[in-house]
Amino acid sequence: MAEPKKLKLGLLLIFCLAAACQPAPPACPPGSITYLPKLGANPASNPQENPQPADQLVEINGQEMLVNQVVRGKLCSGSWSGTVYVPCQIEIYAWEENPNFLENCDLSIAPGTVVYVAAHQDQPYYQGCSCHREPLDQ
Repeated sequence: MAEPKKLKLGLLLIFCLAAACQPAPPACPPGSITYLPKLGANPASNPQENPQPADQLVEINGQEMLVNQVVRGKLCSGSWSGTVYVPCQIEIYAWEENPNFLENCDLSIAPGTVVYVAAHQDQPYYQGCSCHREPLDQ
């Protein structure tokens, strides 16, 4: 009788491991991020459409958090400082190979800024995100 129990436990363990290895669901629903034609040489003609920073409560990882700025709309220019939240409702410039959609943009990020990014499962970035821009401000 001990063998069937071991078999059941082994199958249960395999099922649990297989379920745990499934990719996480997309953080942003399809269509919530808009991909714009590639940015031209003049980023000043493509201003960011965000109001002045203002403290807001947002839900990050299931908890309400006070942030200094929520950035929506076109993500290319501006000045970020303090705690910044980038939700799914953004417009970014398309890329061909590497996702450097902030290249040629006029975006400054103050030292010590923490940026939470919804499209990255609300991960906080303290030193920039090298996958999207080189060189990093900081």
